[in-house]
Amino acid sequence: MLQDVLAETQSTIQPLVPYLDTLRWVLIAIALIGIVATIHARLDDWKRGQR
Repeated sequence: MLQDVLAETQSTIQPLVPYLDTLRWVLIAIALIGIVATIHARLDDWKRGQR
């Protein structure tokens, strides 16, 4: 049963393999944008004396 699930999962993921490197960089970029947005918001709050 476990082998069937693994085989099915592998056959589903196989067509996506060429895109995995690109997806990794997209996710890293999204994470960095989120970090920068959070830092900007905190600095803005600090400048306005809210924190």
